[in-house]
Parts: sequence; C-alpha cells; structure tokens
Amino acid sequence: MLSKRHTEIMRMLADEGTLTISELASRLGVSLETVRRDVRPLTDNGAVLRIHGAVGLAGQVGEAPFQRRMRENAGSKRRIAREMARFIQDGDSVMLDTGTTTSFVARELLGHRRLTVVTNSSDIARTLATVNGNKVYMAGGELRSDSGAAFGVSAIEFISKFSVTHSIISAGAIDAVSGVMDHDLEEAEFARMMLTRGERSYVVTDHTKFGRRGLVLVTGFEVVGHLLTDEPADEKIAAALEAHEVRLIVAEPDQAAAQVAR
Repeated sequence: MLSKRHTEIMRMLADEGTLTISELASRLGVSLETVRRDVRPLTDNGAVLRIHGAVGLAGQVGEAPFQRRMRENAGSKRRIAREMARFIQDGDSVMLDTGTTTSFVARELLGHRRLTVVTNSSDIARTLATVNGNKVYMAGGELRSDSGAAFGVSAIEFISKFSVTHSIISAGAIDAVSGVMDHDLEEAEFARMMLTRGERSYVVTDHTKFGRRGLVLVTGFEVVGHLLTDEPADEKIAAALEAHEVRLIVAEPDQAAAQVAR
C-alpha cells in the first residue's frame, strides 16, 4: 500500500519527469536514505525506474517536457483545436506559434489540403509538412530543447515578412485587466508579432489559464479577434472581452462525453 510520501513522489515525477534522489530529498524535507527507502518499493513494483542516479515514472523516462504538457488537459485542448479547425478552409494561410494547444490545432488540420503554414514549432512543421499539398515555412534559429521551437530576433524577423489569413497563438495566462500573458519573454515577443500578421487573430487556450497572471504581457485584448476555449469565462474576463469586441467561442463537448453525461 502506497504511503502519502509515495504518492507525493509519484506526483512530482509525473509533473517533472526524472528527478535525482537528492532533489526528491530536498523537496520532501527528508534524508537521502529515507528517499531511497521510499523509492525501493516503487521500483520493485515497476512503477518507477532508476536512471543514472535519478528516478522517473515507467513509460515517461526520456520524455521531453513538451510531451508531458501535451497530456495535460488533452481532451479540452483537442476540443478547442477541433473548433479552431472549423474556421480554416482548404488553401488558407495559417500562422501558429509553439504551444500544446496549437500543436493540437495542427493535428486537427491534417484533414485540410493546400495550406500555407508559418510556424516556429518543429512539432507543428513536422506534423503538417509533406502532406496534402501543404507548404510549411519554419522560423530559423536555435531550437529549444524543451519545446523544439525557435525564438529570438531572427525568428521574429522571419515571420514579420508574412501576411496570413489566420494567426493563432496559445496563452500562458488570461488576465481580465492586462489581457493575454505568458511566462517567457521570448515566447511573448514572438506571439505579439504573430498576432499582427494575420487578417484574423485567435487565442486558443483552455479555461485553466483564466484568472492567471503571467510574467510578461503578450497583448491587450484590443488586438485579439477571437478567443477559443473549452468552458465559459468568468464575469470579469467575459466583460473585458466584450468591451474590446473579442469574440468568445466555447468549444462544444465531445459527443462521446456528452452521451456519458446524459
């Protein structure tokens, strides 16, 4: 039977991938020997694997942080992506920034043909290139190890040369006063430029980002045309969106989930 500390170890590994024994001891406030003793039954039953002085969940060892984030609220992100894909027609030009929700959008666009796609995400480029007559342009620069995306001056200059039908960004936080926010300066700068390059601009984000404040402002609501999400916004955010004439679109539940609810 797992103890409370065993459960906490499993939770930390699920959130962060691999951790060393010393990192676990520090976070749990216990000795190295206590952590080794706690980890032993988890490795014995196959739930946790040891790797070079660290431990990780079986099935997730070696998994990149971006892949882990793809699993978080995956159902909601898929619904949002499916709704977003309805706004895009065959032959349209689309700009997508890096993010788990925009990566889901790319997967929902696999049924479209002859798209022109501009992105800084290697995941999105890999998903949509070489299929259905698509053209894919990827911003250059050093790719980040955590997301496989390019950022910086060269990436921003690259996308500034394009004008597309749909510019679509993800969001780290949605604040009723400030607007769309993120937790990373380079990601915020890239997303800000991207929103200016589309005839129609979209923010795609699940409801867990509502009411949060990020470290960096991406943009106020005045330059956002549409916000697509999975649940209705609270009163303050809904009022702010309405005041700036942002169209709030709530994705319909999956049919299977709706049938279960009945």
